[in-house]
Amino acid sequence: MGTSRLTSRRRNDQGLKWARITIAFLATLGVIDTGSITLNRFGWIGSLACPGGANGCEKVLTSAWGTISIAGQISFPLSLVGLLSYLAVLLMAIVPFLPGISETKANLSKKTWWGLFTASCAMSMFSLVLLGLMVFKIKAFCFFCLLSVFISLGIFILTLIGGRWDNPGQLFFRGLLLSLAILLAGLSWSSLVDPTRPEVLSSNQEGIPPIVQSVSTPSKVSLAEHLTRKGAVMYSAYWCPHCHDQKELFGKEASRKLKIIECAEDGQNSQRSLCQNKGIEAFPSWEINGEIDAGVKSLSELADISNFKKNTNF
Repeated sequence: MGTSRLTSRRRNDQGLKWARITIAFLATLGVIDTGSITLNRFGWIGSLACPGGANGCEKVLTSAWGTISIAGQISFPLSLVGLLSYLAVLLMAIVPFLPGISETKANLSKKTWWGLFTASCAMSMFSLVLLGLMVFKIKAFCFFCLLSVFISLGIFILTLIGGRWDNPGQLFFRGLLLSLAILLAGLSWSSLVDPTRPEVLSSNQEGIPPIVQSVSTPSKVSLAEHLTRKGAVMYSAYWCPHCHDQKELFGKEASRKLKIIECAEDGQNSQRSLCQNKGIEAFPSWEINGEIDAGVKSLSELADISNFKKNTNF
């Protein structure tokens, strides 16, 4: 009798309880991590203290891969997708513990373990794609992005351990198919939004710079407007990748507010003679308060140089 009850209880409690609790904890960390990034990108909270250098985080998060654009009309930070994913994982991890569901607990537990496996597998593979972009394409370090990679991988490993899977072969087969699908989709997406892809570079034959993809926050727009009022000028060349990086830091809305001078002789609306008279030899170069300084500048640095006193939560 006692053995029968114990067996029944084990069947009703599929998976390891401690694994679910740890997954819920990691998902909460993921929510805080991606939620902070998302709120910052929308301009709702102040700047983030990024270990390893704030400029690296800013470069990664405002890169072409830091924003999702739908039909060129709707744009939102990629971190919002991560936030929703972690919230879904958190919900699936804790729902079997909620009161009032005892009659369907066994079935619900099984379904949520499969849901956790599917979500964490997809998140882990996509995180690895993003890690590759950060290392090989953007070439900058972002602590918050790296933290999300480790969190998603940790959740995936805990799911494999804690699920007490009856059919490991089926688990492996589903995981392999899902991983390949996410990897293919992730690589296709990353190639599509790559500002250095051949389709974009071909437009350079007409002297047109790559399109800025990142979304501007209100504070970035205010800084751009302030710089223009102060007479600040950015000297640029359509083929210059660092010039594009500088524009991505501002975002597409704010970069339109800047006064940008095209210095390439074959560039659209070129003002080559003006650039030569100013002695511009490197791109981008900023002329602020009558002084010219070359190189990509952080928004905080531009705010300090131009005496920008408003909201500096970029």
